[in-house]
Amino acid sequence: MSPIRMGKAKVKAPSAAELADRTAALSLALMSGAEELDDTAVNDARRVLDRAHERSAIAGDQTVVALAGATGSGKSSLFNALVGEPVSAIGARRPTTAKPTAAVWGTSDASELLDWLHVDARHLVGRSADDATGVGADDGSADARAVSTGPPEPVDLDGLVLLDLPDFDSRELSHRREAERILELVDMFVWVTDPQKYADARLHDEFVSLMAHHDAVTLAVLNQTDRLEVEAVKALRADFTKLLEADGIRGAAVLATSATSGTGVPELKQRLANAVAGQAASRQRLNADVVAAARRLRQGVADEEADVGRLDRTQLDESLARAAGVPIVLDAVARDYRREAFAHTGWLYARWTRGFAADPLRRLRLDRTGGRPPIPVDIDGSDVRAVLGRSSIPAPSASATSGVEIATRRFVREASDGLPVRWAQAVEEAVDDRGGSLSDALDQAIVGTSLRARRPLWWLLVNVIQWVLGITAALGLLWLVGLWVLGLLQIPAPDTPTVGILPVPLLMLVGGVLAGLLLGILSRWWAKVGARRRKSMVGRRLTDAVSQVADERILIPIDEVLDRHRQTREQLESVLR
Repeated sequence: MSPIRMGKAKVKAPSAAELADRTAALSLALMSGAEELDDTAVNDARRVLDRAHERSAIAGDQTVVALAGATGSGKSSLFNALVGEPVSAIGARRPTTAKPTAAVWGTSDASELLDWLHVDARHLVGRSADDATGVGADDGSADARAVSTGPPEPVDLDGLVLLDLPDFDSRELSHRREAERILELVDMFVWVTDPQKYADARLHDEFVSLMAHHDAVTLAVLNQTDRLEVEAVKALRADFTKLLEADGIRGAAVLATSATSGTGVPELKQRLANAVAGQAASRQRLNADVVAAARRLRQGVADEEADVGRLDRTQLDESLARAAGVPIVLDAVARDYRREAFAHTGWLYARWTRGFAADPLRRLRLDRTGGRPPIPVDIDGSDVRAVLGRSSIPAPSASATSGVEIATRRFVREASDGLPVRWAQAVEEAVDDRGGSLSDALDQAIVGTSLRARRPLWWLLVNVIQWVLGITAALGLLWLVGLWVLGLLQIPAPDTPTVGILPVPLLMLVGGVLAGLLLGILSRWWAKVGARRRKSMVGRRLTDAVSQVADERILIPIDEVLDRHRQTREQLESVLR
């Protein structure tokens, strides 16, 4: 890998693999973040990638150098001096150069490259007309040339493609646009100016400063110095160097030349030979373009992004739970537990009153098993929600809905903190719920949550005792009724056992009833404790279900945007690294 010299600067040229890695990283950055990045920067980056792929696909190791300058700077004369032949037309009438002219050194076929550049006027340096194949001599173009030169070059410029561009300050708009088009494609710039125009604002503001990121493949030439004294040339070179450094050209250096006397031309040829010998100017230019495009895109990306998993989501989950009707469901679960507990542990002869109390879960169209309620065969208006798999939980109040919006906005604000505006908007749009899908998802989460739990063991134990007490009371009552009937019929009855002075049947009746009622009262108190436990257990299930909805509808969409931001940032940083 050869360094490319530009005055005092020494830049290590990237290898083909490094350039490929950078272009791939830039492409991936555009894939992940193009929608949130600046449109102009994105379009510029895509053009850079297209240009890099097209240029890399062209066979050959030619280095394309453009002589660019203002009208009257002697650019074409310097071009002819480098070639050694009057190839480019010069004259007093301005502008003289209307289309770019190419001079090709070496035996490599440059036709594909020049076709890509759309340069028709082509001159072969150091080759005969018989060797012109592939450089445009036989393509039928009126501008194509194949002219042999005299003695061989003392400096090896094999592989150089030198372009004489139209004046960038030409009165003809088409000339200026052609110069700007070529400057976007060449591998190396040679800015040619003269003592009168070296400080021209158009040169520095519209060209040099805008292409300062190409400093590794830029060379400045102060032409027509034969008209000045030596001290004046030194002063102008120093002043021109300061202007270039102010434009952003690192280690700027200025060559003093004269196409008329030949001063500085050999040194300029040597600089060009150094660039050609490294065979890396094209990669350096493309690399500079890729890096510059990534740097512009990097301005639209933050230095870091939030970790959604570490953000405080307590307020968000609580607001979603209220909006989903979790408190209402938990209250119904507690009442259902007490209702079922009474059915299993209440006094045996009072359990029939349970039928007068409505099933609190069924009223909300919630199934204890956590599935869709069965669809009735005869559907009327009240069964529509069951068919749709929806609950009958009351709609959230205005305050609950507002709480969700506030909590969501707060979470979005924390997640997008520090992000550029377009990325922050993308985070906000990712959780937009204008269609009401969040409400439906919360309802489905509640419907799909199992509200059932294992029947408590104490229910079975108390139920057995209640049955024993109930049967005992019933037997005592039947015994007393039998004694009363026998007495009514004046039939002698067997002796009734007693405990003290109280007959056993009476003890059985009264004891069974009182013990059953007392056990029922104790069971009701214990059912309240169990209801709180059941409510807590189901509350955890519902909280998990609501949290899952929050993950799917809010956190995951936000995380996807932040992940795209992270990928974009990392890819751009890999380009700039």
